[in-house]
Amino acid sequence: MPEIHDPNLLVGLNTGDDAAVYRLNDELSLVETVDFFPPMVDDPYTFGAIAAANAVSDIYAMGACPLIALSLVCFPRESPDLPLSALVEILKGSADKAAEAGFPIVGGHTVADKEPKYGLAVTGLVRTGKHLTNATARPGDQLILTKPLGTGIIATALKSGLARPETISKVTSIMTTLNKAASEVMVAIGVNACTDVTGFGLLGHLTEVTQASRVSAEIRLAQVPVLEEVWGFIADGIVPGGNYRNLKYVANCVVWDEGVSEDAKLALCDPQTSGGLLISVSADKAAALKEALKAAGVETAADVGRILAGPAGRISVVP
Repeated sequence: MPEIHDPNLLVGLNTGDDAAVYRLNDELSLVETVDFFPPMVDDPYTFGAIAAANAVSDIYAMGACPLIALSLVCFPRESPDLPLSALVEILKGSADKAAEAGFPIVGGHTVADKEPKYGLAVTGLVRTGKHLTNATARPGDQLILTKPLGTGIIATALKSGLARPETISKVTSIMTTLNKAASEVMVAIGVNACTDVTGFGLLGHLTEVTQASRVSAEIRLAQVPVLEEVWGFIADGIVPGGNYRNLKYVANCVVWDEGVSEDAKLALCDPQTSGGLLISVSADKAAALKEALKAAGVETAADVGRILAGPAGRISVVP
């Protein structure tokens, strides 16, 4: 992609951030993002809700409010296994989740495809100069994570018919939960940086933060929330290919303590769908942030590590 020189483009391609930010005037800026993917659950309605929650998460990570969205649909023209009623349910699930978030889906585009895929292009608004980015983490910041890891591994187990109903219910609840409350709390408290944890996993997205912010970080494994079922699936070799790709992606950036197991490395690199926010907040505000998140109904508010001065992009993982 060519380098863009536009004084109104406040966040573009150069930092690998969650969304673009474009200044309309001195008061308001647009925030733009897009995301879509194939189903990770069997129920069409739930898939639509997950896809919507996942797509709008990028808006929340920027500290912005969603305004409107457009649907992106890939669906078979004729398929005995996927009747048109399944697409109706996907769209219903997405529309209901968007309504919960407070924005309408106002149109979209459909392409005939053998494999169904769904997602949204979302436009948000933020006060000019008040957006958050992944490029402003500061040494001394605490890192707060708002959802547990493991949805990628459990989704793989689900596809193989190996996940129990209670596990499916738990992971579905996580993936359909909006990051709206967490975003509103962090904006009110005032934090330094944020990203959401999705396809590149916790360490992949933290690598983007440390590179863009020109800092290093430390992750404390024992404090990272991981869904308990994940460890059994890893032991049984039920791990998506994305985990290994993510592990390879961070190989030159992450320094592993010898006490960190191979299973733990895979968990920290698990590609998430509609994962939580990873918030970089000054140490003097960390306790207030965690308390406010809990009060707002955010079930997970885990202090998983800290930002350090050091080589840009370097991450140490300790037990």
